[in-house]
Amino acid sequence: MSETRLIHGFHAIIAKLRHAAEDIKEIQLAEGRQDARARDLLRAAEAAGIRVVVTDAARLDGMTGGARHQGVVARITATHRYLTLDDVLEPLTESALLLVLDGVQDPHNLGACLRVADAAGAHAVVAPKDRACGLNATAVKVASGAADTVPYITVTNLARSLRELKERNVWVIGAAGEADKDIYTIDQESSIAWVLGAEGTGLRRLTRDTCDELARIPMTGTVESLNVSVAAGICLFETRRQRR
Repeated sequence: MSETRLIHGFHAIIAKLRHAAEDIKEIQLAEGRQDARARDLLRAAEAAGIRVVVTDAARLDGMTGGARHQGVVARITATHRYLTLDDVLEPLTESALLLVLDGVQDPHNLGACLRVADAAGAHAVVAPKDRACGLNATAVKVASGAADTVPYITVTNLARSLRELKERNVWVIGAAGEADKDIYTIDQESSIAWVLGAEGTGLRRLTRDTCDELARIPMTGTVESLNVSVAAGICLFETRRQRR
């Protein structure tokens, strides 16, 4: 019997129904949910042939450890589709746009980064297997469906993977507040990988040293840093702006 894991929240589960319904084993819905979102979910589940079990909210609380599940939990296959950088880069007919996360450990931030990457049309999000939070149920919920539309690639050695990207003519730019250049002065027409570090610590030294160059987001207010997902959005959308 294959291993399973849980995801929760309407956005995450409806997105899974639309993009990978075959991964869903069962959906549990809180009794009394008759609102529009619940009806949309029931229709999508019926169309996909997925069983929906009506249960009490307390059971869902226990299943998710008290997380904000919105009254719906799905049991899905535990394995993610394994993708490599080659899987993403080889089919591309346009310049690559990648988001690389160096040590992001808050699943809320990871989910928000996936959502931003989807909105900006990034071709993948890359992260290390260690010293990172991983794509858990919270990250999937916050991603609001982007976990099923943006390839999420985990690598054993991030610095080595960045060097591999450079060998494939992907220009690797690290976002760093102390950089001399700002993001608006760098030509981003070619293939780009934006590398962002965790809040508080920023890029690790080896990651920083492996980047082709560093760039900063100009800050004109009093705050010294931005949430990593906000910074990622600014960088990715600047690349898209230049390519237009």
